[in-house]
Amino acid sequence: MAIEDLLHPFVGRYLDAPGWLKATAGRAYAWVPPRMRLGRALDRFMAESSPNLTATEIDALVTEKLAGTLRLALETVPAYASHRGLLEASGDPREILSKLPITDKLDIKHHPERYISSALPNSARLEMFTGGSTPNPMRFFLQKHVSRPKEYAYIQRFRSRVGARPGDLMLALRGRTVPTAGQPGGSLWMIEPIKRQLILSSDHLERRFMPAYAEALAFHRPAYIEAFASALYPLARWLARNPLPEFTKNLKGVMLYSESVYGFQLQKFREVFGCPILMHYGHSERVLMGATVPGDSRYLFWPQYGHFELVDGSGRPITRPGELGFVVGTSFDNDVMPFVRYRTGDLAMLSEKPHPDYPGYPIVERIEGRLQEFVVCRDRRLVSITTLGVAHFPELSLVDAIQYEQKKPGMVVLKVLADTRLQPEQLARIAAAVERKTQGGCDVEAVQVDNIPRTPRGKARMLVQHIDIRSYFGAPIEDY
Repeated sequence: MAIEDLLHPFVGRYLDAPGWLKATAGRAYAWVPPRMRLGRALDRFMAESSPNLTATEIDALVTEKLAGTLRLALETVPAYASHRGLLEASGDPREILSKLPITDKLDIKHHPERYISSALPNSARLEMFTGGSTPNPMRFFLQKHVSRPKEYAYIQRFRSRVGARPGDLMLALRGRTVPTAGQPGGSLWMIEPIKRQLILSSDHLERRFMPAYAEALAFHRPAYIEAFASALYPLARWLARNPLPEFTKNLKGVMLYSESVYGFQLQKFREVFGCPILMHYGHSERVLMGATVPGDSRYLFWPQYGHFELVDGSGRPITRPGELGFVVGTSFDNDVMPFVRYRTGDLAMLSEKPHPDYPGYPIVERIEGRLQEFVVCRDRRLVSITTLGVAHFPELSLVDAIQYEQKKPGMVVLKVLADTRLQPEQLARIAAAVERKTQGGCDVEAVQVDNIPRTPRGKARMLVQHIDIRSYFGAPIEDY
């Protein structure tokens, strides 16, 4: 039994508590070992996520997990009742999987009760909601005493790629607010003792607040960073102009979560921090998890976390490297609400070469983000904002943040946030650099703005797309 799941209903009260009470309770709880907080399942997930497993061991584990998920779904989930005969027709779980329909968020939003297993009681459910850029969050369930220890185990495996261990202090810039930041003279940062985080307010990333952040960084000297790339970038730019070696010389790794990471951002992070920069892929539903490794910018998906597929707009499997497709996953270890052939909405391209140290891991060259993160050219071509994000121009050193907006095919407005007033010719050069990335497919207007709002979860919204883009991507595609 996981203590964390029992305490989950009270998280809001803990976060809203006065600083002194939160610090006292947090420090006391931090002394409780992870195994006691997360339960006995933690040992199992730490063992199965070990990087020392052989290809044969991983394949056997994946086959067992996939067979278990499919048997549970077909026998106890109403949405799959009509496919129950597949269990008797074939003993190969991969063959069974290929004959099942692809599911997406709209299916679950419209009929959530059809995707819940009858195998476990209501008391085993951990209610969750999707976040991100989705305007209408999807309600779903994880499994108490299982989903949280699993997530913890795999995140620790990810962190270990840069040498981080439980208990190491992390600089956290992942959308968290600091209650005192909005008060006159209040602190812009706080220490979260349970997760061992130095949290900087994501609502105060302007240049004028950076000296206060620098004081906290120089005093606490965290060795690792976990951040949204868009939140870390303004700090990195400031540190490039105002070196803080007492902080940066101790850094051992940077881990980026939840957002697409652009070439100009990576270049700045490598320049300022001088340590491995890793990127993580995951989502609230806990269906798939992937991440980069030092020295390799490709995403490697843990096969024992969830079953990975790549399909085209009609649901046909993509096996050829370099072809863009939808990421589809089948969850493991969620007997409350198993996700079967669940289309995440993200797009990716398969890699041609395996990684010698990670046998059996599906690998993608890059993750393009979601369908709404493409601009439409006048010739109906789609260009990912990940591609646009690698445009280079001298004025980039002046830019804190950017956001694209499109209302008509072939026309894009690029909003630029900078701490100095840009001249018309500078904005024209920025627009021209982005136009070149579309290969003449779009006219671009660059405008300087005073503010680019973030989502309620603190993420950057890189593209505001007003065009119904589904008809530009071939076969029928649901609204993500």
